[in-house]
Amino acid sequence: MATDRRPLRHIDGLLFWRLLGTGRGNATAPGADLSRSALFAVWRDEASLEAFLGEHPIPRRWERAAESWHVRLRGLAGHGAWRGFDVTAGLVEGRADGAIAVLTRADVRWRNWRSFAEGSRTVDRSAHNAPGMIDVVGVGEAPIGRLGTFSLWESLHSARMFAAHDSTHRDMVLATRADGWFGEELFARFEPYGSTGTWDGRDPLAASRQHTDRQ
Repeated sequence: MATDRRPLRHIDGLLFWRLLGTGRGNATAPGADLSRSALFAVWRDEASLEAFLGEHPIPRRWERAAESWHVRLRGLAGHGAWRGFDVTAGLVEGRADGAIAVLTRADVRWRNWRSFAEGSRTVDRSAHNAPGMIDVVGVGEAPIGRLGTFSLWESLHSARMFAAHDSTHRDMVLATRADGWFGEELFARFEPYGSTGTWDGRDPLAASRQHTDRQ
């Protein structure tokens, strides 16, 4: 993460990127796994991404990692911004008839950090019991204050059911809005249309692709 920031600033076609730390395992509450990192990137077009993967030394280093997983996303819906950048603007529109990916992130105000951390632990336990959850990981630009989640769901319906009807999640969302916990926030849904590699020993979207192929 320390050495990749400078070269990422000069890659043709890379419109927006963030190097991120991750939480421990599939926990979304505050915490850190110092052996694992993530890159979120928005590209001008598929050709720019392919050129990066085929020619740049950063992806070659990923090949030497103990494990790596890559997913390509098309836009479905979202609101908010990430450092002022709308990550869904201009994306190719995706389809919502299969598995979906959900990205959340926020700048948590210092005065609300304790409440956020406590609430996140409760929501984390609830999310892992949610029907239709495939996998989830906590991500962040900093261990405190700039955190998010990346989750995979079997369907748009399952993600919406958790967001709208899980009382633990709903109560925390209401509290964040009522008390102004966030300086900036983002919520976005995507169609994961391609993935390679493994995450905890398997591609979590493999079963979803097999189901789609049979249809």
